Amino acid sequence: MTPATTSPLDLSPVIPVVVLRDAAHAVPLAQALAAGGIRTIEITLRSEAALEGVRRIAEEVPEMAVGVGTLTTPRQVNEAVAAGARFLVSPGCTPRLMYAMTDSGIPFLPGVATVSEVLTLLERGIHEMKFFPAEAAGGADYLKSIAGPLPQVRFCPTGGITPAGAPKYLALPNVGCVGGSWLAPADALESGDWARIKQLATEAAALTPSR
Repeated sequence: MTPATTSPLDLSPVIPVVVLRDAAHAVPLAQALAAGGIRTIEITLRSEAALEGVRRIAEEVPEMAVGVGTLTTPRQVNEAVAAGARFLVSPGCTPRLMYAMTDSGIPFLPGVATVSEVLTLLERGIHEMKFFPAEAAGGADYLKSIAGPLPQVRFCPTGGITPAGAPKYLALPNVGCVGGSWLAPADALESGDWARIKQLATEAAALTPSR
């Protein structure tokens, strides 16, 4: 089992970002991803099935580090931890949300899109962040440009990243991994095409971060 204190940036080159519509899909999805070499998954709070899916993965696929994303309130942070989340992800960050994630005692990636937001989190001793929405906010070129003045920060860019575009991000020294929804396509989830998801995971696991 992966230790809870392991940074989500160091688990896999790609974190699958999943909207889970049916909790029954959670375990076979996690198993397919793990079989392909992906050790982590982010279940977003965009469906009623999300937290139940997190519980099932935490209980039945312990080798998979399951995280909860789209966290926007302290209450959601508490619910995610209670469900068994091993890490937390937010699209942005307010002081109340930051304190709640810090108090959770597990790793987290607060969302940022500007240098000022990065500096605000650095003042709080936070050095690992989610860059979102990555493509719309400037993409890999933006992260490359801020690596010089802010070399101490590591990112998981998420939002609009494709299999073709992921290597450009992963080549950057300030990127630990990327977030991508392509590993769990909605049609594959609905049809239970776990073989397809395993293949997508295998391809993603073969990508190499700069580290």
